[in-house]
Amino acid sequence: MGNRGMEDLIPLINKLQDAFSSIGQSCNLDLPQIAVVGGQSAGKSSVLENFVGRDFLPRGSGIVTRRPLILQLVNSKAEYAEFLHCKGRKFVDFDEVRLEIEAETDRLTGSNKGISPIPINLRVYSPNVLNLTLIDLPGMTKVAVGDQPVDIEHQIRDMLLQFITKESCLILAVTPANTDLANSDALKIAKEVDPQGLRTIGVITKLDLMDEGTDARDILENKLLPLRRGYIGVVNRSQKDIDGKKDIRAALAAERKFFLSHPAYRHIAERMGTPLLQKTLNQQLTNHIRDTLPGLRSKLQSQLLSLEKEVDEYKNFRPDDPARKTKALLQMVQQFGVDFEKCIEGSGDQVDTSNLSGGAKINRIFHERFPFELVKMEFDEKELRKEISYAIKNIHGVRTGLFTPDLAFEAIVKKQIIKLKEPCLKCIDLVIQELINTVRQCTNKLGSYPRLREETERIVTTYIRERDSKTKDQVLLLIDIELSYINTNHEDFIGFANAQQRTAANATKKRVMPNQVIRRGWLTINISIMKGGSKDYWFVLTAESLSWYKDEEEKEKKYMLPLDNLKLRDVEKGFMSSKHVFAIFNTEQRNVYKDLRQIELACDTQEDVDSWKASFLRAGVYPEKDQVIKNTMTPGDTVSMDPQLERQVETIRNLVDSYIGIVNKSIRDLMPKTIMHLMINSAKDFIHSELLAYLYNAGDQGSLMEESAEQAQRRDEMLRMYHALKEALVIIGDISTTTVSTPVPPPVDDTWMVKDPSSTHSWTVS
Repeated sequence: MGNRGMEDLIPLINKLQDAFSSIGQSCNLDLPQIAVVGGQSAGKSSVLENFVGRDFLPRGSGIVTRRPLILQLVNSKAEYAEFLHCKGRKFVDFDEVRLEIEAETDRLTGSNKGISPIPINLRVYSPNVLNLTLIDLPGMTKVAVGDQPVDIEHQIRDMLLQFITKESCLILAVTPANTDLANSDALKIAKEVDPQGLRTIGVITKLDLMDEGTDARDILENKLLPLRRGYIGVVNRSQKDIDGKKDIRAALAAERKFFLSHPAYRHIAERMGTPLLQKTLNQQLTNHIRDTLPGLRSKLQSQLLSLEKEVDEYKNFRPDDPARKTKALLQMVQQFGVDFEKCIEGSGDQVDTSNLSGGAKINRIFHERFPFELVKMEFDEKELRKEISYAIKNIHGVRTGLFTPDLAFEAIVKKQIIKLKEPCLKCIDLVIQELINTVRQCTNKLGSYPRLREETERIVTTYIRERDSKTKDQVLLLIDIELSYINTNHEDFIGFANAQQRTAANATKKRVMPNQVIRRGWLTINISIMKGGSKDYWFVLTAESLSWYKDEEEKEKKYMLPLDNLKLRDVEKGFMSSKHVFAIFNTEQRNVYKDLRQIELACDTQEDVDSWKASFLRAGVYPEKDQVIKNTMTPGDTVSMDPQLERQVETIRNLVDSYIGIVNKSIRDLMPKTIMHLMINSAKDFIHSELLAYLYNAGDQGSLMEESAEQAQRRDEMLRMYHALKEALVIIGDISTTTVSTPVPPPVDDTWMVKDPSSTHSWTVS
């Protein structure tokens, strides 16, 4: 019947593929298959039916095969067929198989000759077949009929190439004997993908229908158009035989009689006929399997090694073993603690290169988001001066004061310090949310035990929220401490004498080095389409200027903008835009860039906008205050001030600015330390030392360590796959020593032929 080793190997590889696909993976084994190509009505389907020994394929004129039919032939004692789309249903009557193929074809392509590249999978079990995989493909055509698309020729060609370009695919090039072989569509397309002819076998059909006095002897003797593997002639049943239900066994006997009795073919009769074609195909498949055995074996061995470690845990696995559950619980809690600490403290293991998470986001909150919230909260200049003047007047009462009162300074400072509470509490809320997200991320590894994951997340989240109130109490205490004593002897405080002499220029003096680069990165300049449209540039922000370049090489500078008198303002996101926008403008109403009063800069995320704003703060570019317009106070806003009062207001304004700067610096330093100590470090200690005790108190250990149904299923599938891999390696070991195969035929000697000057290959003449 064929090669015994191959018959054992192919069902096992099918089993392997099922095992891999059941867990969502692919074994990607290079399995042999045979694609049958040829023109319409060349007799392709009849050749396949002769292999099976049954009538089961649709027949008729024109294009009959309109979807690829992947036909898996499995040698078996019983005879029946199965479709992949009708799993579990066995077809014993092969007339029903034909009707099912027609119905499934029409379901996707319609009933009027349309085609589809989606294959139909049919498996035939029979004692009369070899273990082969064959693909019956639509016949090549030139003209569209019915509701076929006008490019039907190209569609069919693309479909054929999809199959026959694979190196593991043998090409059965079927050509009827009653047409000119030089015009064979099958040989032409086979030459394109297999120019050396290593995979192509010629099949000549309809030898009994040739005109009287003509024969195909030169073709079959491989003289006319030589192929490396030669040609095999077959005689299929005629349409009259098929309509008359002529038995295929009788047809094979008639084929044998035809070759033995025909004067042109009797000398090569032993090399002709369907039985020889089956034997040849079987031999080619055996050769291919033999050639791929080393690669197949190494692939299976690497798959086996990757499973060894996990399978060792599962071999003696008993789900209800209390010792196993205790060990698993300890390991899970310990691993959760390690993962949480790595997320917060940072680690070189399994670094996420797509998003910030854990400690990196908390660091950004501490050093970018929180300082920016403090600056945003800064006082309204006009309102502050009004409050200072009212405070001075109210302290002096009915008297006209000669000196600037201390109490006015203290009252204004305390009012500004109280405003710090809101951004501080907001900072704590942001850190809390990030910690909870980190806990959820780390509990993902506990997915095998849903109840354990749920309880761990609940216990740790509850503890973090308890620390939330304690941390907020401590931060509010820090602010109350600042309010309790205004230390005017602080070394950084300017004092009254310096406040009177201090100028606005000194107040905004930059403390960073002029040439220090604060930030680099890509930003989009939003410009209307009329003026050129939006473009991406590489920006470089220093303490003195903002420059942008064509790209990150920083060779082609587009513009440099000095930072003097610049401020930031928020811009609403456009209706059709997905980007987040902020703007830079000049406080003296001058054009910032070309004829633009402000430049709109766009980022992909709000986080990027906040980060850039924080960088601009370091460079001394502050956000715009609402309704801040210097020197525009109307008489209705406040009473006109005399020169002495104006000097006193300016002095206290400078003192307040100096002292609030000291307080902000102190709060910016203490906030991260307080949150780290009371919340983050405390949460880490809780996970390492107390979480396990809380889990034991949460309920029965048995239910806590109940594994998920998905995990149990995965374990079973892994064990099945492991045993299938071991079995495959055993069978491959047997095959490699027992299989006997025939070498590939040498190239044909066709030096006597006149070559086509456009062809460089040795096996085809156009």
